[in-house]
Amino acid sequence: MADKSGKLNLKELSFSDSVSYYFDKAAPFTNTPKGLLDQIKVCNSIYKMNFPVKWGNEVRVIEAYRIQHSHHRMPTKGGIRYSLQVDQDEVMALAALMTYKCALVDVPFGGAKGGIKIAPRKTPVEILETITRRYTVELVKKNFIGPGIDVPAPDYGTGEREMAWILDTYMTMRPGEIDGYGCVTGKPMSQNGIRGRTEATGRGVVYALNEACSYEDDMKALGLSKGLDGKRVIVQGLGNVGYHTARIIRQYGAIVIAVAEADGAVYNENGLDIDDLYRYRQDKKSVRGYPKGKVIADSASALELDCDILIPAALEKQITDKNAARIKARIVAEAANGPVTPAAEQILLKKGVMIIPDIYINAGGVTVSYFEWLKNLSHVKFGRMQKRWEEKHQTNFIKLVEDLTGQKVSAKRINDLIHGAKEIDLVNSGLEDTMIEAYRDIREFKKRHKKVPDLRTAAFAVSINKIRDSYYAMGIFP
Repeated sequence: MADKSGKLNLKELSFSDSVSYYFDKAAPFTNTPKGLLDQIKVCNSIYKMNFPVKWGNEVRVIEAYRIQHSHHRMPTKGGIRYSLQVDQDEVMALAALMTYKCALVDVPFGGAKGGIKIAPRKTPVEILETITRRYTVELVKKNFIGPGIDVPAPDYGTGEREMAWILDTYMTMRPGEIDGYGCVTGKPMSQNGIRGRTEATGRGVVYALNEACSYEDDMKALGLSKGLDGKRVIVQGLGNVGYHTARIIRQYGAIVIAVAEADGAVYNENGLDIDDLYRYRQDKKSVRGYPKGKVIADSASALELDCDILIPAALEKQITDKNAARIKARIVAEAANGPVTPAAEQILLKKGVMIIPDIYINAGGVTVSYFEWLKNLSHVKFGRMQKRWEEKHQTNFIKLVEDLTGQKVSAKRINDLIHGAKEIDLVNSGLEDTMIEAYRDIREFKKRHKKVPDLRTAAFAVSINKIRDSYYAMGIFP
């Protein structure tokens, strides 16, 4: 929205307008024709639905969406969230982010997103199942789901259970479809899911931060040392993304000093035991009363504590122009979608804060969803064909070395050397490589284009260039 002078008022931008703002900020660095920029930016298909559901002794009308932002690559891909905050603007913004995210990390999907306007924690399980299955029926009827059309995944408020319901409903309506299991990702292992998908987004955040912190010059400019070891971290949100991010980053030597949840925050300057805190929250349904840290009633204030890395892993618009000036972190890693508003971003950048943008750093989920989709299309588990052969080959090689040298290799050393790659090993390796290469693309683009002001602009520009090249390859644009 513009003010009376015609200048864009960043404080009043909606979520989708914010994404468009970032797009427009990056577009001049891409040498892309205006007409093609307009095509890349616009949402291609918007499906809003309303359907009735029996809820106890009454009937309620459920509002739901599935939005396909870009068809430059097919199928489209994006999660489904359950939240009372779901509306068309939010789903459009999230679908657009998926397009740019997939392009940035070289995952061959167009962007999409879905949402159902319900409170999942306050909805009985049997009604949740009814809503999920009816939503899937609506998608099938309108050809908005399928392994080559549109592939949903979990998002805020959903998980493996909901994806299993979607799969079962789809297969009931599409019996005999040989690639039908590829209609949705984030499924349970028993339903042809993939190992590592649950923690993929959080693990991807850690891989990204590890790569970002590996450049000594970049860290020196922030007043930080190289690497994650010893970095003090605050995580907002102890859901799927926040929990796995906090758990895995500790394995790199980082210290999670605070975790903020909706009902309060827990702080311990010596570091929190994330698994212990998670179990406490699961048991008590709250972080309040946790005995191994100081409980802070105002969870929002926990974001303003002194730390090296702040990881907002909850919902959008958590850091705004109201609290950005009080943020003390040197690095803000957007594990959630859109947690920093454009107005807040300007404040943080002026303070010299490095913002690692959402369209890059939370791409771990869609990357491993891509691996799951490939697994479903190939109908074979990764590693199944070669694991034993690799181990036998390595064993024979070690025996040859022992025969030639006359020296025996210890049993532990042999086990380490002959270990063949299991599915989880290959998934994590592919995810790590994806996050490293994408960050290098972003960083190198920013270094080549001196006028690019920040990593987000560089990330959007890299993404736009890749989408542009897809259209050029199709011959649609000269």
